[in-house]
Amino acid sequence: MQGYQRTAKGTKPLDKPLDKPEEVPNNLFTKVRTYAMTTSHLASTATQTEREALESDVITLCQEMIRIPSVNYGDGKGDEKAISDYVVSKLAEVGIASTVYESAPGRCNVVARISGSDMERPGLVLHGHLDVVPANADDWSMDPFGGEIRDGMIWGRGALDMKNMDAMILAVARKWARSGYKPPRTIVLVFFADEEAGSLYGSRWMVKEHPEVFAGCNEAISEVGGFSVTVENGKRLYFVEAAQKGIHWMRLTARGRAGHGSMINDENAITALSQAVTTIGNHEWPQRYTKTVRILFEKVARVTGKPYNAEDLRPLLPEIGSMARMIGATLQNTANPTLLEAGYKANVIPQSASAVIDGRFLPGYEDEMNATIRQLVGPDIEVETITRDISLEVDFEGALVDAMCNSILSEDPDGIPVPYLMSGGTDNKALSDLGIIGFGFSPLKLPPELDFASLFHGVDERVPVDGLKFGVHVLENFLENC
Repeated sequence: MQGYQRTAKGTKPLDKPLDKPEEVPNNLFTKVRTYAMTTSHLASTATQTEREALESDVITLCQEMIRIPSVNYGDGKGDEKAISDYVVSKLAEVGIASTVYESAPGRCNVVARISGSDMERPGLVLHGHLDVVPANADDWSMDPFGGEIRDGMIWGRGALDMKNMDAMILAVARKWARSGYKPPRTIVLVFFADEEAGSLYGSRWMVKEHPEVFAGCNEAISEVGGFSVTVENGKRLYFVEAAQKGIHWMRLTARGRAGHGSMINDENAITALSQAVTTIGNHEWPQRYTKTVRILFEKVARVTGKPYNAEDLRPLLPEIGSMARMIGATLQNTANPTLLEAGYKANVIPQSASAVIDGRFLPGYEDEMNATIRQLVGPDIEVETITRDISLEVDFEGALVDAMCNSILSEDPDGIPVPYLMSGGTDNKALSDLGIIGFGFSPLKLPPELDFASLFHGVDERVPVDGLKFGVHVLENFLENC
């Protein structure tokens, strides 16, 4: 794919599965709790005025970014130029130079580098994406691109996915530039295009065509992690994403004998396809627990005082409220029928019929899912891969994890950081091709009653203002101590 780079003169072309339950180490969460005891993380050295200025900036940035529609319609139909221009200008205001990489006209990725005080240390990729999914204004209570504040929330498409994190990244970088602060390690800021439609014009293209941007980096953080989940007894868990399910979108095709709709036809492609789709849709997938899932649920059991059964974690799902929908999908492989295509006239039996299946597999269980689908549909149904992407799982330990846990506790000493497995995926998958280890860490302290998961790609997407303030302080603390 031809790439483009925007310059001052215009645009130019650019030259192992778990077989049995594992016991979670007893000292893991004792260790997490002791993170808070490190005095350098107990309190911010920033003055109240500095804190308020950072909060004001992040709120304004989030509102203004929402007001720039950067809708990704899929199939290459997207445009991040206006939002990338905004990012470039906000960095330039404080003297931070950036480069825009265009994978195709209008498909823009922004990169900036903040040098660290210790140039011997590997760098950290701090990344977000600039695109958002479409929004039908008629369905919303507020203008989806208004960025208005109501009921203590900033409303608009991208408020959670993920212009809130983009705003936090910009706010921290701008504060550092104004004060002359230099982080302990080099930070590479990247704002990707096209995350909402497979990243072909974003992280995938950048990794393939411009791996030099990430040279010297060994770790990354990005979206969907570090958010609070309040359990029934009032304790707050902070879910840090340490694993992601893989993706396998499949097209099923049945072929039969075309004919008149008034006649008997025992080779009806629609009938054969319908049986296959129904079998997949009704299949009860076996429970399969990865190490990340076991750690999470062992902690949920400890915090709530509920029984922990390593053979069946499902009884603990109600303890995490609305997050149970997302987390429940991480206890097993899933395969959901999403599209059907057949026929062209009411009285004509078509020769073929097809369906699309959205398959999501756990780390270590891809082969099992594919073999199960093949067995369920039988030998007469064709199975074709449309899209396939890897699963990820990393250990929830080490200096970077320590820094994430510490930063949460610096703003919420009663918080309990835990790892979780995400049912979807992020741009960290592309970066993993370069050997970069990634986590989801876009911190937010959320009201207990907020149905967080339903707001992603949903109607009336919004982010709590207080949660955004909390998040930017946590992010700053993390970046200054990672």
